[in-house]
Amino acid sequence: MDFDLPQFSEQMYATFSMMQQELLNPHTYLQLVAVAVIYLLSFYIAHKLRNSNRITGMMPSESTHPIVSFAYRVGEILFPLIALVLLLFSAEFSQYLPYSPWVIKTAYAIAVLLFFNALIKAFVVNRMAASAFRWVGLPIVFLKLVDLLPAIIEALESVAINIGNIEISAYGIVRVLIFGGFLFWLGRASNSFGKAVIKRQESLDVPTREVFAKLFEVTLFCIIILLLLNVMGINLTTLAVFSGALGVGIGFGLQSIASNFVSGIIILLDKSLTVGDFVELEDGQSGFVREFRMRYAVLETYDGKDILVPNEKFISGLLTNWTHKDPKQRYRVDFSVAYATDIRAMVELIKEAVGQHPQVINGPEIPFEERPDCEIDSFGDSGVNMFVEFWMEGIDDGKNRVGGDLLLTIFETLKEHGIQIPFPQREVRILNDDESSANTAGIRIKKG
Repeated sequence: MDFDLPQFSEQMYATFSMMQQELLNPHTYLQLVAVAVIYLLSFYIAHKLRNSNRITGMMPSESTHPIVSFAYRVGEILFPLIALVLLLFSAEFSQYLPYSPWVIKTAYAIAVLLFFNALIKAFVVNRMAASAFRWVGLPIVFLKLVDLLPAIIEALESVAINIGNIEISAYGIVRVLIFGGFLFWLGRASNSFGKAVIKRQESLDVPTREVFAKLFEVTLFCIIILLLLNVMGINLTTLAVFSGALGVGIGFGLQSIASNFVSGIIILLDKSLTVGDFVELEDGQSGFVREFRMRYAVLETYDGKDILVPNEKFISGLLTNWTHKDPKQRYRVDFSVAYATDIRAMVELIKEAVGQHPQVINGPEIPFEERPDCEIDSFGDSGVNMFVEFWMEGIDDGKNRVGGDLLLTIFETLKEHGIQIPFPQREVRILNDDESSANTAGIRIKKG
């Protein structure tokens, strides 16, 4: 089709003429004044609300309660939210005016975009998700405001292919991708926020908090799955037909997953294992319990490794929980002294030196049986074998390597008081035989 320059010029001239008329119309300036007043009033109200509330006006930190952080983020969107609400009322009221309220409607559309951008800035922390919302969400909102979205949806629906009785359209694929991504982000954000709030409830003990956190995660996961199925156009009532097959699938193919999930719930309910416990498994693996997940628990070892242990393993196997009943543990350090040592005096020196370590439990208020104690273990070949027993908080490993410090303390104490630490010695004697066997010699080795 040929380009009609005169017709195009006519249309451009009509457009400029209409714009000129609107700019000369006093009603246009009245609407601009109304919009300016609405924004000034919105800023004043938002400023007053934030300053009058200590929660919404307080900058959050890492230790801030999640609800307080959420309230602060809400405070950041008060200004665009109030402006949007006031412009919405103004747009509804302007329909009854005798002139066209195009300025107020335009300001309302811009306010919607500003409010959406403020939501992204305040609540979307992940940069990739924020970019996706800005580059995908904002254009969709804009097309909806200018009434172009229905036409685009109709065009996308026309692009479709049929596979048997199933019709797959471009609109369906785009809708699943957009809403699926949004639901995935919303599920992760809601799960993190909900678990953070539950774990900050100091009135509940740790196992109860873990149970509630896991139940919240499972419930949210089920809701997101149902919403995603609805977005995909799957009728939820038809799922009842497959409930029997799903049960058989769980019984056979998903038996391990279901067992680990139920085992995790049992562990949290009977309080046999909590976050922070130091445990040792039957196969020798050991570490601190840092987190419970739906299928496994995370054990952190002293060498910086994370061990993912299936929950079922805590139920079916032998488990040693070092800190479940009492975080205090008893350890011993072995050493030896020469037979010529004054054992009674040396014992008091060692107990006093060991008791001065900051991590060793000691003091007059501590029961006698929990104070450091030094005793004879056995009589060795080279000296008297001694040991020191002591109690401490936590495990003697990793950051709490008390045993190594005490060995050095014992060595320095013995050296300071002139007490010898024995070591194996050998005395070799060469004996001469008769003259008839002068060329041969016998060697006897005597232990000393």
